[in-house]
Amino acid sequence: MRVIYSEDHKLRDARTELHAGQLVTPFEAPFRAEWILAAVKQAGFTDVVAPDAHGLETARKVHDPAYLDFLATVWDRWVAAGFTGEAIANSFAVRRTSQRVPDNIVGDRPLRQCRRYLDHQGLLRGGDRFHALWYISGADWLTQGNRFAFALCRPPGHHAGIDLFGGYCFINNSGVAAQRLLDSGARKVAVLDVDFHHGNGTQDLFYCRGDVFTASLHGDPMQAFPYFLGHADEEGEGEGAGANRNYPMPPGTPWDIWSSALADALTRIKTFGAEAVVVALGVDTFERDPISFFSLTSDDFTRMGAMISATGLPVLACMEGGYGVPEIGLNVANVLKGLEA
Repeated sequence: MRVIYSEDHKLRDARTELHAGQLVTPFEAPFRAEWILAAVKQAGFTDVVAPDAHGLETARKVHDPAYLDFLATVWDRWVAAGFTGEAIANSFAVRRTSQRVPDNIVGDRPLRQCRRYLDHQGLLRGGDRFHALWYISGADWLTQGNRFAFALCRPPGHHAGIDLFGGYCFINNSGVAAQRLLDSGARKVAVLDVDFHHGNGTQDLFYCRGDVFTASLHGDPMQAFPYFLGHADEEGEGEGAGANRNYPMPPGTPWDIWSSALADALTRIKTFGAEAVVVALGVDTFERDPISFFSLTSDDFTRMGAMISATGLPVLACMEGGYGVPEIGLNVANVLKGLEA
């Protein structure tokens, strides 16, 4: 198991987030990666390397280039305007208002450009413009003939759509990795999202494409963030018809129900003809996660890894969610153990 990790993740260190009507200390913070790294090393996964240097060429194939340019410049523009806090949108295009994109980031409606790319009340800071692109190095490791890789990346990515950020996510890690695998010769790839929250950004990237099968196991969007995508009747359009599968599940979902959904997703991935699987690895399905409502135990994550491994396909796991409890490290390590069992 190749583990890809960079200290650059610490550049993403937001001060606050809006939760339940209050500004609180973010659940998504540098300590998450530190806990996970310590746990995977303790579990024997010591092949830890830094990612190679990569630009945004692959990301531009799945994200709107103008959106990526916005991410690259917004902080400098925010600081140049004299602001010292985090860049946060406070003006939104609502019904019966102009949808034209403004030229300036400040004025009587600060960050009007930010709301153009926002699907959730996210915060931007200086470090958000830096991306070591761990997941590209992970995809390249598979392309070289290796079976498993784990990209321990922050921030997460699966809520980042074609031209939208939200839910801590700015660039879609698993989506860019899938594109890299295709660019390296794969004809078809699957993205399997096991995070508690629906991978709405990943669905957005590939909904009309037939070369990437997307499957997401998540809390029912009628009750869980991100609310506005993730229903079972969303199956893809055009060339992507039938290549998107959602498994929304209710509060308290235990392993037996969750694993049945996983088994179905894996069968569909094999039938699709995927040559590799990119796993959007969220461990916030854990029974004590503070912002989720499933009831998987630590042992269940080992079983999860084993089921994915049984497909016989190369697997790149990209770190997504899992918050606030030390067991996130153990749970990630257990998935990696299951993969290699």
